Amino acid sequence: MATDTWAVAVDEQETASRGIAALHIGGRFVGARAETNGTTKPGENGDTFGEEEKEDRAAQSLLNKLIRCSLVNNTNQVEVLQRDPNSPLYSVKTFEELRLKPQLLQGVYGMGFNRPSKIQENALPMMLAEPPQNLIAQSQSGTGKTAAFVLAMLSHVDPANKWTQCLCISPTYELAVQTGKVVEQMGKFYPEVKLAYAVRGNKMERGKRIQQQIVIGTPGTVLDWIFKLRLIDPKKILVFVLDEADVMIATQGHQDQSIRIQRILNRDCQMLLFSATFEDSVWKFAERVVPDPNIIKLKREEETLDTIKQYYVLCRNKEDKFYALCNIYGAITIAQAMIFCHTRMIAAWLAVEMSNEGHQVALLSGELTVEQRAAVIERFREGKEKVLITTNVCARGIDVEQVSVVINFDLPLDSEGNPDNETYLHRIGRTGRFGKRGLAINMVDSDYSMGILKAIEMHFNKKIVKLDTDDLDEIEKIAN
Repeated sequence: MATDTWAVAVDEQETASRGIAALHIGGRFVGARAETNGTTKPGENGDTFGEEEKEDRAAQSLLNKLIRCSLVNNTNQVEVLQRDPNSPLYSVKTFEELRLKPQLLQGVYGMGFNRPSKIQENALPMMLAEPPQNLIAQSQSGTGKTAAFVLAMLSHVDPANKWTQCLCISPTYELAVQTGKVVEQMGKFYPEVKLAYAVRGNKMERGKRIQQQIVIGTPGTVLDWIFKLRLIDPKKILVFVLDEADVMIATQGHQDQSIRIQRILNRDCQMLLFSATFEDSVWKFAERVVPDPNIIKLKREEETLDTIKQYYVLCRNKEDKFYALCNIYGAITIAQAMIFCHTRMIAAWLAVEMSNEGHQVALLSGELTVEQRAAVIERFREGKEKVLITTNVCARGIDVEQVSVVINFDLPLDSEGNPDNETYLHRIGRTGRFGKRGLAINMVDSDYSMGILKAIEMHFNKKIVKLDTDDLDEIEKIAN
């Protein structure tokens, strides 16, 4: 990542922590006197659900790659469904068992992988098998998935052959570049293998076959390289990787382009598909792209609210919520807190108010670039800011061990204004992680938001207790 991008992000954040007196968001001036309530029906108080940030799966995936420099300790169990149930099931506990080329083993250890992750234990023997086996695998960012398929590509390449043998497609330019960085790191001691990026802006000469053995790119540019420019012979591809399938099908045109690429490859080309999630649309796509696959799935571990104490505070408006927040901060010691707001406007207003009260505040919202968001999260992780104010979309997948309190300044709603139970679980689940007891406080500012709270309470069958923030003794009790 460019150091100047990080520097800009840090400068912005430090300016914010001194007091964000006025922000321009979406062309509107948002200052300390911005008038909007949080959890209201669509159209009330001029606040619409359109102001809530839209989820960008590609940006979220890139953010996860940037903020996770090491493997996540994943407790999910891996479920393996073999194409041929009669063949023996192999898994490995060391990289030596894979009988890798010495220069690749050196590259693996150089990247800090001492032993295979759970997904690597099961996926690598399949990906490196002879004859090649096709694979559909579910894996989140931080599980060593990219390193696994990069190792498979590097293992199958014959450096003596100066043509493209491995092709990997990613949904965006940025994600393709991230994968390329892994190829460069792992192939550091294997300089005979060359890499090309089939991405926008990489101008190539028509009709001149490229000699790079590995090509990583986006679907549209890869199709151009095959059909228009004739840079790649698809019949010579040995390994085809489709990464981030769930992001791919969420991007207009990418699904059809990916299928076109797959159809022109040889039948004996190894097909590897990876996705963080597997809703029905992703499964249908995967089954079209990968014939006769082995399947690796993560058994989803049930998230629980058992270790989290939940409270709600009755308020009249956003100023009342802020007053309650100040009382909570005045009564108990909070290591670090995440505060969720429904819109950028509310998040910006609250950041101003809390900064003016002397709190070290980090603000995370959609107008920041992905690199700037990563810088904000890293500073929060390092404890440089103690409060992270965010809209829901920006905070997906952030795990910070020191977070002891999660505050729903606005309750989570879906696009139709109904309770978003899954988002509620993900939000407050951040505080009950790492074996610690957590604390979640919900701000309720209307009959409507009380109805939302009661629906959430009923859904999880967990009592959410009323908290009087004017009673400091009562607040102190919740911390014990």
